[in-house]
Amino acid sequence: MDLPGDRAPLSTNLDMLCMFDKGEQDGSFGPRHLVILAWRLLGELDLTAFQGALDDVVARHEMLRTQIVRDDGEPYQKVFPPSSPELVVVGLPADGTRPREEQADDFVNETEATTMSADVLPHLRVVLGRFDDKDAVCVLVTHHVASDGVSLQVIIRDLANAYAARRGFPVAAPAPARQYREFTAWQRKALASPEAEESRAYWREAMHGAELVDLPTDHLYEPGDRASYAVYRFELDRETASATAAFATAMRSSPFMVMMAAFNALLHQETGVDDVVSAIITSGRVEPDYNETVGPFFNMLPLRTGLGDCRTFMELVRRTREACLAAYTHELPFAQIAAQAPTLTRTYEKPGTAVWAFQVMQYPGVTEAELIGDVEYTAIRKRHKSYPVTSDIPNGVLWGLDILPTGEVAGTARFNTKEYDESTVVRMVGRLRRILRAGVQDPASPLSAL
Repeated sequence: MDLPGDRAPLSTNLDMLCMFDKGEQDGSFGPRHLVILAWRLLGELDLTAFQGALDDVVARHEMLRTQIVRDDGEPYQKVFPPSSPELVVVGLPADGTRPREEQADDFVNETEATTMSADVLPHLRVVLGRFDDKDAVCVLVTHHVASDGVSLQVIIRDLANAYAARRGFPVAAPAPARQYREFTAWQRKALASPEAEESRAYWREAMHGAELVDLPTDHLYEPGDRASYAVYRFELDRETASATAAFATAMRSSPFMVMMAAFNALLHQETGVDDVVSAIITSGRVEPDYNETVGPFFNMLPLRTGLGDCRTFMELVRRTREACLAAYTHELPFAQIAAQAPTLTRTYEKPGTAVWAFQVMQYPGVTEAELIGDVEYTAIRKRHKSYPVTSDIPNGVLWGLDILPTGEVAGTARFNTKEYDESTVVRMVGRLRRILRAGVQDPASPLSAL
């Protein structure tokens, strides 16, 4: 349901994206700042009903048809009436030499290398690659100013249910969707609360004099240059992933915290910095009422971990866990945190360096095979192939780890090729593997031995 009025203020996250605005060809409003996820669809598809279901999704979630107006004084959100999103249908030629999973991987990579203007509505494109009438790859493409990874999980769920309903299957009517503008209004009130002031006080103290750790780049990237992002994909072997999960349980931690501890050790070894201030990406969905809302909620949090007197990997995991729990308890939008610690973002002003951020992707929604109506939906999560062109991030390097149902861990590292050679990223991934493997196999061993 639309809210009254056609001019709404920005959320703090949209404010931050405006800070990284570099025009129409680069940065957060550029045509490659996209969010893309893919699913395998098994079942005969009625394309007319499928297009109608896409129309239903756009009508349901107004952020998909919201323009961020940036050339009329103070930026604001403007919602437009529903319109049909683009549905691109591509035939995937028969290839008896390769399994379909490998062909699907290539297809998703190729789709991820496409562009989408932030000014074209709706902010949704669906590319359907069809092996045959009953086997397809469905790739959702949205601009990051309108969505995030969790949003795509909401979209695929609503699309699947709307399609099943249009095909005549008994599907429960969805509850009215909470809209992103509602979240923006809620956020403004929440940030004026005493609890938010307590969190600001926490960050002022926790990040006093702090600076995000940066790593030297291979090439000097001039501010006016256009970024060119690539993705390197890798896996953690099943033995290391299993040992990580077991050690996390023993430490009353999450696997993310253990892997983050290894990442902190990597930053420490690469830079020699003892006061490690690293960056993690969270879902940013701090209010459960908006868990099913489409919009850019993702957030960045700084973690400050002292390694100077830290002797073992076990102790590092404890410190990383404490830093994570404190950050989650006091989570605020990154722009609010940075306002409390003016030195924190000084790193971004340095030439010849970049911030490496870290996230573990655990999205709710349709992930394993699920039959909805007469179509089975399965998320394509384990992807193998690196690619020289991919969706952009606003700045730096982003690592992502996905813990798969099989127990394996699939990883990505997105990097600007104007700053780094792939060989540097490969070396860093190899070093992280070694640190994590050694740490979980012998948690009492000295950090210097990892």
